[in-house]
Amino acid sequence: MDARVEDVAGIETRQLFDVVVDLAPPLHIGNGRVLFGATGGSFEGPKLRGVVVPGGGDWAVFRQDGSMMLDVRLTLRTDDDALVQMTYGGRWTIPEQVRDRIGDPATRHLVDPGRYYFRTTPVFETGARDYLWLNDIVCVGSGYPVEGGIAYRVFEVV
Repeated sequence: MDARVEDVAGIETRQLFDVVVDLAPPLHIGNGRVLFGATGGSFEGPKLRGVVVPGGGDWAVFRQDGSMMLDVRLTLRTDDDALVQMTYGGRWTIPEQVRDRIGDPATRHLVDPGRYYFRTTPVFETGARDYLWLNDIVCVGSGYPVEGGIAYRVFEVV
């Protein structure tokens, strides 16, 4: 095998932050389209922490096969008052056996995350000097419901 291929074959990650997004009641637009509006939240990691600014959301599309396609736009405010735009797509594939529990706000956070596939690809944009490094990283996230919202563990690909 070519040594250059061996050098790039492995993908490693390190935690960027955990984020919890508080959500408003969903707005059912029709044809499987739903808006989950963000009302706030918080994030914390080794190099940054702060709050989710109200007003963003997930313009989701539910497919017939039980998968949800995500289209999320959020604004983060760091604890030192910098603004960071976070956008991501992704997929949440929910097997038929757990769809009723995931669909019920009283039980969705109790479903074991190992029972579904919920992955995202966050991208960041900011003009804040201390956080310009966010503009140039690749990230992946793993999502799960929490009471009143949704949460993600976000990892930087190194």
